[in-house]
Amino acid sequence: MTDMTYAKPLPAPVKFIPGLALVAGIATLAIAAGSNPQLSGLGLGALTLVIVFGILIGNTVYPYITRPCNDGVAFAKQKLLRVGIVLYGFRLTFQQIADVGVSGIVIDMLVLSSTFFLACWLGRKVFDLDRDTVWLIGAGSSICGAAAILATEPVVKADPAKVTVAVATVVLFGTLAIFLYPLLYPLAAALFPSVTPESYGIFIGSTLHEVAQVVATGHTLGTQAENTAVIAKMLRVMMLAPFLVLLSWQIRRLRPASDHGIQKPKVSFPWFALLFIAVALFNSLHLLPQKMIGTINQLDNVMLAMAMAALGVTTRFEHLKRAGLRPLLLGLLLFIWLIVGGGAINLLADHLMA
Repeated sequence: MTDMTYAKPLPAPVKFIPGLALVAGIATLAIAAGSNPQLSGLGLGALTLVIVFGILIGNTVYPYITRPCNDGVAFAKQKLLRVGIVLYGFRLTFQQIADVGVSGIVIDMLVLSSTFFLACWLGRKVFDLDRDTVWLIGAGSSICGAAAILATEPVVKADPAKVTVAVATVVLFGTLAIFLYPLLYPLAAALFPSVTPESYGIFIGSTLHEVAQVVATGHTLGTQAENTAVIAKMLRVMMLAPFLVLLSWQIRRLRPASDHGIQKPKVSFPWFALLFIAVALFNSLHLLPQKMIGTINQLDNVMLAMAMAALGVTTRFEHLKRAGLRPLLLGLLLFIWLIVGGGAINLLADHLMA
């Protein structure tokens, strides 16, 4: 008689251990490698290396250990990332947030709306993709990557395969941007004297896909760029809620009259973005000793590195291959628009609102 006791599910806390151990190991390796002077001299910081290591493991070893590790990896990618972003508020003050100001909000709104409308036009008219795929890729490119796609999915009610394609597309080009954006900074500063680390940080936050990618890219360019990049990105993330409200209204408007009895789509709100602002406001009061702030920041670095590792190991080349060329081409053109068009919007806003 076969003993089936091994098939019993693990207790809830225990099931997260294998996946968390995996991403913690990747994060530790990347942090150690990032402290190497030769690698750091190339601009390869810990957060950049961790996603590279994660992608390599995700496409080699991870497929064989997905089952025991999946829960912990998903927890790191979703929960730890949000906690890490909330704790990032301890690096900032209200004065720094105010410095981004109205121009940062205007830039985010223009980048978001132009990118999404371009996605709708290109996706439907040029690439003849289905509406759900177009909306998902558009949301991911214009707001906050995979998080926006996952928040848009219950509103659109898209097929899981389309969600996977959209996530893989934005993660691919967002990861590419981690390496490209630091290389573009010297060129941008040479061509446009008004470009500073702070203004380039706003460009990063207003155009890059994932929150974690923004942190990694800004970190490569220094504290000033990193701080303004995260602030601009979080302002953009907070626009997810009104975007979903407008999208749900559009879906109901397009729905045939016979479908009006269908339940109203749920709208998600990125509460972690508000908590990030609240923590930054608390930090502005300087109530905690600097030693404690330093400890919190070290813990935050570990959380963000683990979240980046989880994002990397779940990025599969096979998903991109299965999706075909058209979604990738749409993602590529939106990526080019975010760099060129987003850069033009940033420069114009800086000039008009200086």
